[in-house]
Amino acid sequence: MTTVSDAGREAPQFNLEFKPAHGEAVPVAPRVQRITVNNPGPFTFHGTNSYIVGDRSVAVIDPGPQDEAHFAALMRALAGREVTHIAVSHTHRDHSPLARRLKAETGAIIVAEGPHRAARPLHAGESNPFAESSDVDFVPDIALGHGESVAGDGWALTALLTPGHTANHAAFALDGPEGIVFSADHVMAWATTIVAPPDGAMADYMASLDRLLERDDRLYLPGHGGPVTEPAAFLRGLRTHRRMRERAVRERVRAGDRLIAGMVKVIYRETDPRLHGAAALSVLAHLEDLVARGEVVTEGPPALKGLYFPAPGL
Repeated sequence: MTTVSDAGREAPQFNLEFKPAHGEAVPVAPRVQRITVNNPGPFTFHGTNSYIVGDRSVAVIDPGPQDEAHFAALMRALAGREVTHIAVSHTHRDHSPLARRLKAETGAIIVAEGPHRAARPLHAGESNPFAESSDVDFVPDIALGHGESVAGDGWALTALLTPGHTANHAAFALDGPEGIVFSADHVMAWATTIVAPPDGAMADYMASLDRLLERDDRLYLPGHGGPVTEPAAFLRGLRTHRRMRERAVRERVRAGDRLIAGMVKVIYRETDPRLHGAAALSVLAHLEDLVARGEVVTEGPPALKGLYFPAPGL
């Protein structure tokens, strides 16, 4: 989701320059090619990036949606090469469904954190706004824990569990001196990611940013858009940005805003109105965290149409 920069140089400096070259295998790093699906949109930017890792024996990361043209492009790029593994970062339908067809065609092993699941159970009367976007049929052949790896001829990928955008989100680190991480939808150069309950959770997302900041990576290749070339600085900017969003939500509650809709109109006043629905879910994610920490109160579990009040004494 595109957001407004709040803190000048402290906020992440988003980069919208990206040439998708739909259907073409574009070299983006040693041993790595990118093919972008022609599925542009407000949440996918110019499309979903699939990556091919390796030379003669390869892995495919995030094969993408059920899209005939993209499948044909993948098969052209893979011609004459053995596909041993298919790595899936998470189970939104723009990333994972084509894994099953690619496995049937190549015999490759599918690896991921696990099947789709929400970050928390649905509350009474609540619906999941991203239910139709979730690939609930996905089941990996191998479920990877944090730090577990798969390897092929001249490459190895290590799972970095990064829940937040979804409960089962994983990034993949490519072993080698280049310091490459396939960051999927957790960290993207063009925009902040959506953190939308119940699929995602803000506390998980913030902890995942901290987890990646403990590393010393040099290049992120995201699920949408171009590379993040200075990951540590960008991660710190994302963390600052989210903390400022949290502060803005807290201040709106203290100022007397009781409904999320009113908070969105103020906090996201410069954001494309088409994205206000997603922005409301982001505000809900912040409120869930603030309620859990005892800084905001509401009757019952936090909800999109709930009423929010400052906690007594704050």
